[in-house]
Amino acid sequence: MSHGVKVCDISSDVKQALEKFRFRKDKTNAALIMKVDREKQLICVDELLEDVSVDELRETLPEHQPRYVVFSYKMEHGDGRISYPMSFIYITPRDSQIELQIMYAGTKMALQKEAGLTRTYEIRELEEFTEEWLKEKLSRT
Repeated sequence: MSHGVKVCDISSDVKQALEKFRFRKDKTNAALIMKVDREKQLICVDELLEDVSVDELRETLPEHQPRYVVFSYKMEHGDGRISYPMSFIYITPRDSQIELQIMYAGTKMALQKEAGLTRTYEIRELEEFTEEWLKEKLSRT
């Protein structure tokens, strides 16, 4: 696929939403879901979910269309500390349209850079996206 090729522009709404999301003060899980507007070739905000579990988030996502998710997750550590790691999750179902997959893949790096996040994960099947999967990924970084 295309590496470093920006296929879609990032809307100013997305840039503002990312900035606001990164500096939110709430102590709950939250997800900023973004999608490609195919006609405008533009990344736009799909939905903002507050106080959402991993299961609820997974149920919100479409099964056959890619999405970008910035997820702030309340993680309780074994020593009693609580942290709120933020991660960029690229969801690209295997059975989604090839044209959409290319648009999403081509814009992923630019959006990831805009979000300023280093924890990035890719999911090919929504069933993979569980709390256990997320905790395992976050515990490695």
